[in-house]
Amino acid sequence: MGEEILRAENVNKSFGITHAVKDVTMSFQKGEIHGLIGENGSGKSTLMCMLTGIYSIDSGRFVLDGKELHVHNQVEANRNGVSIIVQEMGTLPGLTVAENIFLGSEDRFCKFGLKNTAMMNREAQRLLNQYGFNRIHASAMIDQYDFEDRKLIEIVKATYFNPKVLVVDETTTTLSQAGRQELYKQMDRLKKEGHTVIFISHDLAEVIQYTDSISVLRDGVLIDTVKSSDVTENDLKRLMVGRELSGRYYRTDYGTPVSGEVVLSVKDVSVPGEIQHVSFDLHKGEILGIGGLSECGMHEVGKAVFGASYDREGEVKLQNGTSIDSIPTAIDHSVAYVSKDRDNESLVVNDSIRDNICLPSMDKLQVNHILLSKKLTRFAEKYANLISVKMVGVSQFVSDLSGGNKQKVALARWIGRNSDIVVLDSPTRGIDVKVKADIYALMSDMKKQGKSIILISEEILELLGMCDRILVMKDGVVSGEFQRDPKLTEEDFIAKMV
Repeated sequence: MGEEILRAENVNKSFGITHAVKDVTMSFQKGEIHGLIGENGSGKSTLMCMLTGIYSIDSGRFVLDGKELHVHNQVEANRNGVSIIVQEMGTLPGLTVAENIFLGSEDRFCKFGLKNTAMMNREAQRLLNQYGFNRIHASAMIDQYDFEDRKLIEIVKATYFNPKVLVVDETTTTLSQAGRQELYKQMDRLKKEGHTVIFISHDLAEVIQYTDSISVLRDGVLIDTVKSSDVTENDLKRLMVGRELSGRYYRTDYGTPVSGEVVLSVKDVSVPGEIQHVSFDLHKGEILGIGGLSECGMHEVGKAVFGASYDREGEVKLQNGTSIDSIPTAIDHSVAYVSKDRDNESLVVNDSIRDNICLPSMDKLQVNHILLSKKLTRFAEKYANLISVKMVGVSQFVSDLSGGNKQKVALARWIGRNSDIVVLDSPTRGIDVKVKADIYALMSDMKKQGKSIILISEEILELLGMCDRILVMKDGVVSGEFQRDPKLTEEDFIAKMV
């Protein structure tokens, strides 16, 4: 056993009647990467948010390096040597890259009360270059960078000062393979320097490979802490859910014919700098997969189909000839879209579950142009319960939910709308195996109802397991196409990706 750096002692946290963390006591050692796993809603992120001052502690305490830790926000946590890379967006819009990196530490660049912006930019650019992120400009507004680049900036922000404890909360799911390797490199660097990394991920193979020990939470309670070298993925699944969990949650049917009826046609669609001359048809009752490396352009295809790419060229047309050229047109004609970026594009996190679920269906829910509160509540409860959202009630704010339950709300709002065409961009990103199974079952049900789905994913097995047909993208163009086939392998797919 190494020297202890951090200890949680009898830590508790509740949200209303929901006990998110229950009397958790656990220890973290210097020079280790410590995995923290559990189903969505198990308390992992809540525990770490208390450690880093994002949430207050109801009772209990954290002891860091022999001293009780008292922090009320992330800036105070950083000053005490604790940093976090959060699951969703952790940078602030309206600021430059440099201002985000040094948020809370601007006094380093101040003299006589004046901030030396040029000095701040130079130091931020030096760090970005040191990490290999030369293409990111310190003086640029952060808003001009996409979700992944902003995650890379967060890696710099969270690690440049060599924190005693770094929390990595479901970050790898948002990164390309190159971005993941950079994160792993920084985790390993901190470990070798005697610091501690707490690594949260739903990818159990990744957790076993990159950690020294693993703690498992279930329903807010610490179940066990094990050595990573002593366990298998199935061992961890049993600890997470308290029972055997079948690994077979993909579709098992092959050779089932897909309707010849075309419900959506994409013709020669381009978005400058993103995708070029993309064309395909989507059939009734088809699950069409689109995959590739993170930067291949597949995410932009989803936005283009939904009318959310304002500089789009080419045509997206429905069966009846309607052109989808704006988001309102898409919604009015039964096209739905769930973005990869849940918090910023799929949900209004600082609003209730009820309002989020009802929002796309307001036109259908109004009576003589009046919205009745009881009707909205019944509607939201129906679809939240249908998809098993774990919540106190529909009046609960979305911001209080775990990542998996946020994703369920994002799906429930379009199920309530009863959309015929659904674009799902990374729908299982950052969620546990049980919720994945629920989403896959929902997709299969929608297919049986004749709904058509475009599944955009960086997970090859997910595409192979769920899709009738898969388009592979590389450098903004379609580089290959595969039909559903039990003989199709990851290697076949990768050959067209890279």
